[in-house]
Order: sequence, then C-alpha cells, then structure tokens
Amino acid sequence: MERIICLVIGYLFGNIFQTGYWYGKFNHIDIREYGSGNAGTTNVMRTLGKKAGIITYLLDTFKAVFAALAVHFLFGRNSDIEMLLFLYSGFGVVLGHNFPVYLKFKGGKGIAATSGVALSLLLFPKHCWVFAVFGLITFASVTLISKYVSLGSLVFITLFLIEFLAFGAAGWLPLTGSAKLEAYGILICLTVLAYIRHRGNIGRLMHGTERKIGHKA
Repeated sequence: MERIICLVIGYLFGNIFQTGYWYGKFNHIDIREYGSGNAGTTNVMRTLGKKAGIITYLLDTFKAVFAALAVHFLFGRNSDIEMLLFLYSGFGVVLGHNFPVYLKFKGGKGIAATSGVALSLLLFPKHCWVFAVFGLITFASVTLISKYVSLGSLVFITLFLIEFLAFGAAGWLPLTGSAKLEAYGILICLTVLAYIRHRGNIGRLMHGTERKIGHKA
C-alpha cells in the first residue's frame, strides 16, 4: 500500500506542477502550440528564451525532490526501504510530468524530473551522491560537445541506469533482496520511457536533422 501511496504522491507533484505550461500561460501562450509541441525545458528555452528554460528545468527537477521529501516525512523515518519509496515517488513524478490529466496527457519528456530523482538520492549515505554529480557532468559534457540536448539526455538516463545496477551489484545501495530488484525495475522503466518519449529525436539524430542548441523553435 505504501508503494502505491508514494506513486500517487509523485504523480500529483508531476501532474500539477507543469512548469513549462504555466510559464507559457504567464506569457499568454500555450507552449504546446509552439516548436516541438512539448512542455519541457528544451522547447521552453527555444520558444521563450534561456531564462525561461532554466526556471523550467530547476522547478521540474525539484518537484521530484519535494515529492521525495514528502515521502520521507510520511514513511522514511520508520522504513528500511526508504530509497525504494523515493524511487516510486520519483517514477510517479515522471509519469505525472509526461502524462498530466488536465493537459490531456500531453506533457514533457521527463528528463528534468528524472534528474530530480537522481538528486533526491543525495539524501542517502555512502556513494549515492554519484548519481546526481555524475549525471550532471555527463549531461552537461555530452550536450556541450555534441550541441544536442536530446543526446545528452539519453546518455544521462542510460548511465544512471548502469550506475544504479553496478552499485546494487557492489552492495552500495541501502536495499537488499526483492526491494533491490524492485528498484532495478523502476530504473529500467524510467530508461525505457525516456527512450520512447525521445523516439522522434532519435530518428532525427540518426538522419542528422535534429536541432542543435541555439536553434529557435
């Protein structure tokens, strides 16, 4: 039951706080009617400028952290599967961000929200800071070198999954047994979902038609 509650909490955070959509409404536009039609960071930045993109990214990232904090105060103090519950809430945030009910399930692609999931794991001891720090370094370096945000996003989510699986194999996660396998499943679902949401970008990358940083919507 607590897993379902955490998933619902995350979905509510991801669903309600559609930063790109509300920022666009503040500027008297529906961001989904411009550029790629996506309500995420990249389309906001191309349509409304760098400041709008940064604000959208930060708020979309931290809604996953806020959801994790809500879970911590509800269950974490008395739970030995707190990290797993964080991941359930984070998965809920990504689902709510990508498929918001009141926007007819037309939201973003979930990368900023997923980076918030990695950031929330900073609350755990040992080596878990690596997920957020290496994730940021990976995304920034790949994006700056290639000039493709989509490529940086896909490399980030792929390495996040690989790192998580490696840490689990090394015994560096505060999870064991079936709880650890559940956590693996959530990370795999997040990765698969990211690739599905970026299938158009992947096609354009393969054909050399993907827009680079600086290209307007």
